[in-house]
Amino acid sequence: MGNAPSDSFILTLSCPDRLGIVHAVSSYLVTTGCNIEESKQFSDHDTGLFFMRVRFTSRTPADVKRLRDGFAAVGDSFRMDWQLHPADERMRIVLLVSKFGHCLNDLLFRARSGALPVDIAAVVSNHTDFAELAASFGIPFHHVPVTPDTKAAAEAELLRIVRQESVELVVLARYMQVISDDLCKQLSGQIINIHHSFLPSFKGAKPYHQAHARGVKLIGATAHYVTAELDEGPIIEQEIERVGHELSPQQLVAVGRDVECQALARAVKWHSERRVLLNGHRTVVFS
Repeated sequence: MGNAPSDSFILTLSCPDRLGIVHAVSSYLVTTGCNIEESKQFSDHDTGLFFMRVRFTSRTPADVKRLRDGFAAVGDSFRMDWQLHPADERMRIVLLVSKFGHCLNDLLFRARSGALPVDIAAVVSNHTDFAELAASFGIPFHHVPVTPDTKAAAEAELLRIVRQESVELVVLARYMQVISDDLCKQLSGQIINIHHSFLPSFKGAKPYHQAHARGVKLIGATAHYVTAELDEGPIIEQEIERVGHELSPQQLVAVGRDVECQALARAVKWHSERRVLLNGHRTVVFS
């Protein structure tokens, strides 16, 4: 699929900021018979880095490998971290879930309806609760139990599925297991998690009940990349909903589920559209 002829592409890059980057990119595209349709860029004066996302078309169906090979010299000269993909290439993803299925169901439906430009290669879970749900969408389901004694083997199996299915993104759709430091490093920038934004105020069991007891006025959720620091990875998207004193803990949970679904779906969409670039502990998200 990656080498199939196409006429529309997305180039993303980051590099040390200096004069001539935009000129070099646009000059390469012009000399290869391409036309820029959309271009967005950002210079971070704090880090000295430059970020860019370009969507362009070729006058004739082009081979992505030829475009990549040609752009390599430009990338090397500016020390770029860059990627170039056909714009219509659907990102292959894997969804991980435990016993709360609202985010899983939401992502499955959005993918089927075309709202997410992804192909879901598999659903992986440490429980069997959502095997039938995955089957109803025609998605392979893998039951991979996790115990302290089998955690290493379970992560090895997950990595095997990721490699075998050519997966670019792993989504923790309320997967209630801590990812090891080693797996975080192997899949750096390729794992997205969702959690309620009460952290660190309301850690542990029943955070919404804790929030209710404290009379919170906002329900929130944060979608972020997974790193070795638990729930501290670069933030992609956040969502909030104002709530009142009249809501019960159960009603707060229901509001929280909706907020989690919205934040996670947007994060997955933006990542799969190659709009998110890592900037140290932060992200650059091109709208």
